[in-house]
Amino acid sequence: MSAHASKTAVITGASSTFGEAYARRLAERGYDLVLVGRNEGKIKNVAEALAEHSEVHVGTLVADLSDPAQLAKVEERLRSDESLDLLVNAAGAATFAPTPGFDTKAVDVQVALNITATTRLTAAALTGMTRRGQGTIVNVSSAMAFWIQPVSAVYSATKSYVLTFTQALQQELSGTGVRVQVVVPGAMSTGFWDGSGVELSDFPAANIMTPEAAVDAALAGLDAGEDVTIPSLADVSVWNTYEEARDALAPVLSRDVPAERYRR
Repeated sequence: MSAHASKTAVITGASSTFGEAYARRLAERGYDLVLVGRNEGKIKNVAEALAEHSEVHVGTLVADLSDPAQLAKVEERLRSDESLDLLVNAAGAATFAPTPGFDTKAVDVQVALNITATTRLTAAALTGMTRRGQGTIVNVSSAMAFWIQPVSAVYSATKSYVLTFTQALQQELSGTGVRVQVVVPGAMSTGFWDGSGVELSDFPAANIMTPEAAVDAALAGLDAGEDVTIPSLADVSVWNTYEEARDALAPVLSRDVPAERYRR
């Protein structure tokens, strides 16, 4: 630990420009950092650049979170680090293609990173956070959780999971002192699209946000106490209407008899 920070933030996917933007902003807030990524060269370059321009301690943990053994290594770090105050689950994967004939390895990686790693790392971090009565977890979903396209079946489903998982945790952790935020960014100008099957150039410029702007919005939402932060959403009443519609639907989804239109 450095003399300038008493709290540690762990960021997965930290070698991406989005994860790196989170790292820079959290360093500015005085967090010591543990950067998690699978590309050793990239993650070390990010760490060195941050250490050169800040006074916080920056450590790295090289791990491919789609590999169970390497995921377990990161879980253990989260359980054992008593200084852990913030976990950002920014690692993820996307492949956009029709489901028939889909590359099964691509499916496995998306599920492993977007669902399994997010779930297990969150649970590991909560071990100490709930005991200490403080801490924050940020889970990154995607606008594709709502904007479902013919080629996005797996990716949209995994990001819908992140949203639902986080909202359920928010209820579970009420009153514990631990916060969980879900961030729902749209398209960003990052390397995320490389090899995904969709080109960033397919999007109008007006629909593409920089990762720095998205992170600034996410942190502003966190500071404001938001449970769900959608960086592009100007009118929050649209989200409130969506939530109210879901709340109205939920009580009528389980009854002792089928709806009248299904009875014969």
